[in-house]
Amino acid sequence: MPLEDGDSARWRGQQVNGEVSGTLQPGRTREPPLRDTPAPNDSGTEVMAEGREPGPALVDGNATPRRVSQQAGQHEEALMAELSELVQMVVRSSSWWERHGVDISILTCSILLLLPGFLCLRSAQAIPFLVGVLTLGVVHHTLTVKGSHLASHNALTESKSWGKVWAIFFIELCSAFTVEQGTYNHVKIHHGYTNIIGMGDSSTWKVPFLNRYVYMFIAPLAVPVITPLVALDLLRNVEWKAALRTLCCMFLGLYCHYWLLRHVSGFQSAWSALLCMLLTRSLLAHPYIHVNIFQHIGLPMFTPDRKPKRIHLMSLGVLNLPRNRLLDWSFGHSLISCHVEHHLFPSLSDNMCLKIKPVVSQYLKQKKLPYNEDTYTSRLRLFLQRYEELMVHAPPITELVGIQ
Repeated sequence: MPLEDGDSARWRGQQVNGEVSGTLQPGRTREPPLRDTPAPNDSGTEVMAEGREPGPALVDGNATPRRVSQQAGQHEEALMAELSELVQMVVRSSSWWERHGVDISILTCSILLLLPGFLCLRSAQAIPFLVGVLTLGVVHHTLTVKGSHLASHNALTESKSWGKVWAIFFIELCSAFTVEQGTYNHVKIHHGYTNIIGMGDSSTWKVPFLNRYVYMFIAPLAVPVITPLVALDLLRNVEWKAALRTLCCMFLGLYCHYWLLRHVSGFQSAWSALLCMLLTRSLLAHPYIHVNIFQHIGLPMFTPDRKPKRIHLMSLGVLNLPRNRLLDWSFGHSLISCHVEHHLFPSLSDNMCLKIKPVVSQYLKQKKLPYNEDTYTSRLRLFLQRYEELMVHAPPITELVGIQ
């Protein structure tokens, strides 16, 4: 991704089905966390603008760079305020079922499918056994990815107290991670500083010593083992009461899974039960890793002192993937086809992100702002071809020259 310094340089994306995916090309006019790091609030549709750092200024006539920068900042804040009002109108006209009920029902159905899944594993026949593995694998990822993600943003309920309860249930009990560090890393850092080098640039997903094929196709199988180990290491950064609660919830969640396999599914040995746990918990680990890198890495990156305002930051640095029934169910729309909408309005549920998608996409295109979309296979091909550049070497810095 080359850098251009002239006033004629513009960011544009690769055309994919009429949309853009993140690359930098010149000459076209289409437009471990630090606990003492200040972080913006995750305020959903109420967010007007994030950050106060002015971007590179363009001098026009007698206007000073400072005045031009202030005018550009005010214009971007006005754009975000206008889009926020449009989204607020959609939210206010939506029922509770649309705001929360649809996603809660998906999570409830997943919990109800646990018992049939464990019972299918009792069968000595291949087809029922595989049905049980697939059922438990999808249920596990629905609870741990979709449930944890919504709970971390308090998007399951409008009550903060119940939001804390759901966060502990989905993040600690189901996912074997810690609420405090998980929420801080994702909500405060990744969302607050999306694609900012050294902060929210998704660098935690990079493992430079692994080659492309090992990282993309073999390493994801280790996610169920790595996740609780990382959580245990992060417990050093939380209060002892929170650490004790997390340890109890992690142990309870893992032991319940093991106990059900032994006493409901009828596994005769501990090793066979543990192997089944690994199999079901890693069933969708490959798309989980892929989605987390496809939607940010390879798009424009910025330094903390040269980042654009929120609407530009999210439209430049976030990408949507096409809808997929399996991933929509288990990961949620906000992580797949509505990731741009989710980063602009992170407190909205998956179903609401899907509902505001036409409003957001139309507005960004109308204002000549990027709206990044690409296919899963296209991004996979890109990462296999440019793995060294994207996942091993330091990403290039984007200069916001000429963005209006």
